[in-house]
Amino acid sequence: MSLGVVEVASLLGFGRYFCKRCCHSGYSDSRDWSPASYDDFEPIPRMCRIVLAVYEDDLSKPKWAPEGGYRMDIESVLKRAVYKDTHGHVSPYLIYVDHDAQDIVLAIRGLNLGKKKDYEALLDNKPGEEHFDNGFVHHGLLKSAKWLLNKEADRLKGLLSQYPSYKLSVAGHSLGSGVAAMFAMLVANDRSILGNVARRRIRCYAIAPARCMSLNLAVRHADIIYSVILQDDFLPRTVTPLEDIFKSIFCLPCLIFSRCLKDTFMWEKKVLKDPRRLYTPGTVFHIVDRRFCGIGTLPPFVRTAVPVEGRFEHVILSCNATKDHSLIWIEKESQKALEILREDDAALELPTPQKMTRKKTIKEQHKAALEKAQSLNIPNAFSQDIEDDEKSVNSEEEMKGRES
Repeated sequence: MSLGVVEVASLLGFGRYFCKRCCHSGYSDSRDWSPASYDDFEPIPRMCRIVLAVYEDDLSKPKWAPEGGYRMDIESVLKRAVYKDTHGHVSPYLIYVDHDAQDIVLAIRGLNLGKKKDYEALLDNKPGEEHFDNGFVHHGLLKSAKWLLNKEADRLKGLLSQYPSYKLSVAGHSLGSGVAAMFAMLVANDRSILGNVARRRIRCYAIAPARCMSLNLAVRHADIIYSVILQDDFLPRTVTPLEDIFKSIFCLPCLIFSRCLKDTFMWEKKVLKDPRRLYTPGTVFHIVDRRFCGIGTLPPFVRTAVPVEGRFEHVILSCNATKDHSLIWIEKESQKALEILREDDAALELPTPQKMTRKKTIKEQHKAALEKAQSLNIPNAFSQDIEDDEKSVNSEEEMKGRES
């Protein structure tokens, strides 16, 4: 009789956990995060549009232009590299100088399944194969980023010298986002490549990112790398080898379901202790526009954090898992979210001191994430470059304050 009670209790407990796991929604992934501010999120829709422009054959006659167009000065597109230029080393890309935003942008498109050479290098990876800066990264993506940096280093160095007040923004979608993240890390790790560019001038925007770096690197570079995830997007949540994803692209829901079941029986503490496991890079912006089992959509809103635990570790069983990976859809929702943030900021009319306090809070969040990573015994989560750059910024602000 007692055995029957134990069996029933075990089945009920397992059933409860299994249902809770399978009913997990993307809305819940960032429930405890802070709302994003307008200033922090402002570049995201713009970067989505510039990356989307890479997909065009002719920018003067666009086929995929979002509502309102690309809002780019075509004459400021300094280079467009297509498949015959990259020879399969990296996806097509463009270099654009955005004078209005004072930004030098390197934008990289995502994977084209119709081009074999476009994804062969990006599938080149085994767990723990590639060491980088006391961590692990995706071997194929790093190789692509190195090729791109060698190809465009002189041009970007010249532009950064020509426009000393401009930032360098590297943006990419899907697998292109992984290359962008690797590119930003390479530059941050050896800034002499681009003429000793200051770390604070480097930015990366990884849109619908692939998991491409170990947790210590993801947290350490959260001050320069920003990941953008729309609700239930499958790619940032799955550690399934990319090769398996592309082999099963016509039965992707089956793969997502099997991955979900596997994650159900994996302890998070065990996951955190695996230094080879790859993660979504940097600071994360999570765009949310649906509640679980909600009818219709919500006005999109954005949450942000530098997560250490709970960095999108579970695949979502959702009919929107693949749709939320679409760059066109991400641009549309991010633009809506930005307009809402603009209205909220205008209504609050925050004075400059409070905006400066918000900036300090972001730095404190990054510092707290680094400390938490160290408390969880995640190796090499601290970087001296970050501390040195902060001291440099603080000294410059003090000088400006004395002059004023």
